[in-house]
Amino acid sequence: MSEKTILVWFRNDLRIHDNEILSEAVRKADNILPVYVFDPYYFRTADSGSLKTGSFRARFLVESVADLRSNLVKLGGDLIIRTGDPAEIIPQLAEEYHVSEVYHHREVAPEETEVSERVEAALWKMKLNLKHFIGHTMYHKEDLPFPIKDIPDSFVTFKKKVERDSNVRQVTASPEIVSTPLIADSGELPTLAGLGVPEPVDDARATQKYTGGETVALEQLQQYFGCKQSGKVVGYAASRLSPWLAVGCLSPREVYWEVVRQQRENHFQNGDQLMLDLLWRDYFRFMFKKHGQKFFRAEGFNSGAPEAASNQDELFEQWKNGETGVATIDAAMHELNATGYISNYNRQALAAYLTNELKVDWTKGALYFEEKLIDYSPASNWGNWAFIAGVGSDSKSTRYFNATKPLAQQDSVNYWLPVTPSKVSA
Repeated sequence: MSEKTILVWFRNDLRIHDNEILSEAVRKADNILPVYVFDPYYFRTADSGSLKTGSFRARFLVESVADLRSNLVKLGGDLIIRTGDPAEIIPQLAEEYHVSEVYHHREVAPEETEVSERVEAALWKMKLNLKHFIGHTMYHKEDLPFPIKDIPDSFVTFKKKVERDSNVRQVTASPEIVSTPLIADSGELPTLAGLGVPEPVDDARATQKYTGGETVALEQLQQYFGCKQSGKVVGYAASRLSPWLAVGCLSPREVYWEVVRQQRENHFQNGDQLMLDLLWRDYFRFMFKKHGQKFFRAEGFNSGAPEAASNQDELFEQWKNGETGVATIDAAMHELNATGYISNYNRQALAAYLTNELKVDWTKGALYFEEKLIDYSPASNWGNWAFIAGVGSDSKSTRYFNATKPLAQQDSVNYWLPVTPSKVSA
């Protein structure tokens, strides 16, 4: 009797823990074939010279894939790494290793779902099934108190109904052993140069260096709970877990249940904000599932785009280079450019300043964040930008940030003030 082999296609789920496609494949098959494909589409350079995936995020991704391979090897398995079009590589590997089925986690953004559709179509010609799983959110889609098409566009309404009527599922048990077929060529991890991305230059002023991988992610989660006062676990003001959540080195459910455990056992006091951040993350993913391409239009959910300045290209260059003349804005942009990470407050302030003060097309800013942010996630990035611009799914709620907020109230902004006076924006 022939052995059953399931191909596990890793994408933004680079972890062993709480990974349903991995656990389910191990349970149902004699062997699994773990695969990760570096798709050149995500590393291309635009005509303007900007990268789709910037240096810091690309390095973080490569580190995360390397750590996934290391963790699979520890369980007796391996990870096949390839560079190319998944719609060509996945079917080729499926045929080579006599795969019975392919598992992957469903995505929601149009570019990612288009890749899935092409892979699915190619496998269908081979009479193979691409099985979709849902594993990127804290709340499972099937446990929501409404179907996707009826999800409230208001976050406040969404939050009230979900917290009242839904529960977060328990995490999936991690496999203890991973058996793979004999792999002739597992493939080399690509270099950044091989992907067409320059090496990042680490800035000495950075207060934290982000290293990709599940191993560091789980350590970071525990470090977040490391601050204690008066015998109680207080935690730190910011978890800074978003880079690992973005590529799936951390499971949102794992974070949720660890907060619950810390609240129960150590009287953890700062869990509400982290839970709220995870819920916002869920909300934007579900909004993308509901509305799709609307988030990428300048007009968003409105009949027209916001007013734009006649010299917006010039203003955008000043903004992205940190040359607006507004100290807090320029400092935040210098930090983003030098590290690939800034606090949530500074992201909101930069977005509000670009759209509301400079009157620049908000999609320019969203694309720039896509390149620069280590923790870029399509739904959170584009959803937040549309929200700030007043053209998002919750457009009746607007946020306005004071760009001249005192420096002492901002997260690490003092480190990133320009050394010389900046050019004043027109």
